[in-house]
Amino acid sequence: MKFRFSLFVWMLVGCLTVSAQDPVAEKYANLITQEDLKENLSILASDALEGRATGTRGQKMAAAFIRAHFEDLGLKGPVQGSYFQPVELYSSRPGDTYIKAGGTVYKNLENIIYFGAMDSNGEVSLPAVFVGRGRDADFDQVDVNGKAAVIMLGSEQSTRAASGKALEKGAKMVVLFNADADESARLMGQFKRFLSGSRLSLKKETPRNSGVFIVSPDVAAAIFKSTPDKLAKAANDEKSSALKKIKEVDFAYKTSLEWKTVKSDNVLGYLEGTDKKDELLVITAHYDHIGKLSSGEGDLINNGADDDGSGTVTVLQLAKAFAKAKADGHGPRRSILFMTVTGEEEGLLGSEYYSDNPIFPLENTVVNLNIDMVGRRDPQHKDSAPYVYVIGSDKLSTELHELSERVNNTYTKLIFDYTYNDQNHPDRLYYRSDHWNFAKKNIPIIFYFDGIHEDYHRPSDEVDKIEFDLLAHRAKCVFYTAWEIADR
Repeated sequence: MKFRFSLFVWMLVGCLTVSAQDPVAEKYANLITQEDLKENLSILASDALEGRATGTRGQKMAAAFIRAHFEDLGLKGPVQGSYFQPVELYSSRPGDTYIKAGGTVYKNLENIIYFGAMDSNGEVSLPAVFVGRGRDADFDQVDVNGKAAVIMLGSEQSTRAASGKALEKGAKMVVLFNADADESARLMGQFKRFLSGSRLSLKKETPRNSGVFIVSPDVAAAIFKSTPDKLAKAANDEKSSALKKIKEVDFAYKTSLEWKTVKSDNVLGYLEGTDKKDELLVITAHYDHIGKLSSGEGDLINNGADDDGSGTVTVLQLAKAFAKAKADGHGPRRSILFMTVTGEEEGLLGSEYYSDNPIFPLENTVVNLNIDMVGRRDPQHKDSAPYVYVIGSDKLSTELHELSERVNNTYTKLIFDYTYNDQNHPDRLYYRSDHWNFAKKNIPIIFYFDGIHEDYHRPSDEVDKIEFDLLAHRAKCVFYTAWEIADR
């Protein structure tokens, strides 16, 4: 069992005393209303913000709205007087990338798909060899060291396994294709959708010395001045010399990466505590989303009302309740940082940046409460009483888990569903939201979540599908838990 000594002491005291309802806590919890939640969410999840994609105009509009809210409440901007913690990200996408075969140039994302992070520094020429289906017996027939290995994928063969074996044998480039035209189109479409958009990271990727081209059967045949049928026949021939019938040929390619800097921000509002102000409770939600679809008909804007507009407006209302309590002389003993983070959809980037560049010492951060999707029901709870998934409360502190349970039983009486609390659950949700970057630093966390519903990451995740009574109920649960943690 892992916990910090100071956390253990005050949690133990809290667990012994959280049994009767505190009328002062109830007074400020009741400031969290369905009306305020809906008003704020109707702004953050409106079409005007264009899906709040990281680094876009809509994301910056959302950040400005949150900053104004914190400022109006009288919270402090803790980043040298600012509410913004700048987060500089890097966007990469393939640049001028192609294959030359049979006198024809095949361009990336048109006839071929390049998957990798290699800049070849111009056109590269080398021999290409056909390795059949990439089995051990196939590699015994040909030498791929320093060459381009062309492999026909089998029905059960993954691109990773096929390319990995070729690279182990010394291949400088790998070209994969599927002999079935329909399966080839499906595979290439899958990679194209994944690679056509830019990807964000906190650091520029280190260029690698290898990569993989996914090509159609016709392009593979053009490389060897052959036909798809002849390649398939040679690949399926069990004779030990079958692949030598496909002669080694000259092959040329070029790969490049284009980088640009994307500027975003975490938005922070700080409420100073009283006699234990150096200890900090951090409450998080991610405020940006995945933006607009690049093509299609109808609604193309992913407004992310639930993901994570619901968590963001919850943080805003928690800040309002605690700020009012402090103004009335009932401020928390511990300080609270209300933080809406950027880049969660891109890989938990904003919370990772904060945990690596904290504004307040991490050794003084006692708990992180993270709120990501709390406004809907999933199919498993269609007819359920009010519930919420609780994840991670017992992973680093049994005392935090016990306090969470006691507070809920005292005040809100939600059904706590621990289905996703298993770290080995196939959905691995313990690792998939911003709390994880605090847990990695040994800071106890609770992650509040409503489940995976049919509108997840779709334009249909709209405000009119939010259950605001349930959202308010869950928000109050987080408030009471935060109240006890901050004041014990």
